[in-house]
Amino acid sequence: MSKVAIITDTNSGIIKSDDIEGLYIVPMPFVVGDNTYYEGVDLTHDDFYKYLAEDVEVHTSQPSPDDITKLWKKVLEQYDEIVYIPMSSGLSGSCQTAMMLSEDFDGKVFVVDNQRISVPMKESVYDAIELAKQGKDGATIRDILLEDKFNSSIYIMLETLYYLKKGGRITKAAAAMGTLLHIKPVLQIQGEKLDAFSKVRTLAKGKEVMLKAIQSDIENRFGGEYKSDKIRFGVAHTANYENAELLGEELKKLYPGCTVTIDPLALSIACHTGPGALGVCCSKVLEY
Repeated sequence: MSKVAIITDTNSGIIKSDDIEGLYIVPMPFVVGDNTYYEGVDLTHDDFYKYLAEDVEVHTSQPSPDDITKLWKKVLEQYDEIVYIPMSSGLSGSCQTAMMLSEDFDGKVFVVDNQRISVPMKESVYDAIELAKQGKDGATIRDILLEDKFNSSIYIMLETLYYLKKGGRITKAAAAMGTLLHIKPVLQIQGEKLDAFSKVRTLAKGKEVMLKAIQSDIENRFGGEYKSDKIRFGVAHTANYENAELLGEELKKLYPGCTVTIDPLALSIACHTGPGALGVCCSKVLEY
C-alpha cells in the first residue's frame, strides 16, 4: 500500500498544517510594491487589507518551480507518492507549471486540476486526506477528485468595483457608471474561471440572488433534493465577518441540519474583489 502525502497551497484557506499528518502547505507569494511576501509566513490577512487600504500595488504571483520541487523531494523522502492540489488552472498558471514539473518525478507526483479555489478547494484537500487514510493510491485520489470537480459553486458579491477596474477586469468608464448607479456585481466560480453572474444594488438583493443560485444548483446539479449529509455549505468573505455570520445563519434556516463553515476568501481572489466581498459556496459531498 502506497504512503501518500497531500500538498496544497494557501489558496485553499489552509494556512498551517502542523496538526494534520501527511498534509503540507505551499505559501502563495504576493508582490506588494517592490517586495514579495508569502501568505501565512510574512503576510497576514490583516496586512493584506492594510496594503489595499493604503492603495499599495498588490499583485498575485506563482510559487517558484524551485520551491515546489524542493518541497516535493523532501516529502518523498518520507512518502511514496504525492497528490498536489493547486488552485484552478483557469485562475493561475501555477497548475500547468506543476504538471510540467511533475513529469520529472517518475510518476510519484499526481497534480489535481479540479478547478477549485477557497472553500471548495479546502474540501477537496480534506477529501484527499481521508482517501489517503483509506489506503487509496495517488492516481486513484487524483481521479476521484477530478471526477468530482464540477460538483461545487461559489457566488461572490462585491462591495466595490474599484479593484476590478484596478486589475483591468473592467474599464474605467464601466466602473464609474457602476459606482454612480450603486451597482454591486455578483460573480461566480463554477469550473475554470471567475465570471460575471448578476448585478444588484443592495446587500439584501445580493444575498437573495446568491441563495437562489445555490438552490438552483442543489436542484439541478447536485441531486435534486437537499439532504443535510449530501450537501456542504460555506460562506466566504473579505474582511466582512459580521455579514458572513448573518448569511451563515440564513443558510441554516433555509437548510435545516446543515453545517456552515465561515472562511476568509482566498487572497488571490481578494486582490480582484477588495474588502467587503461576501460569498456563498455549496458542493456535493464526495462519496468515499
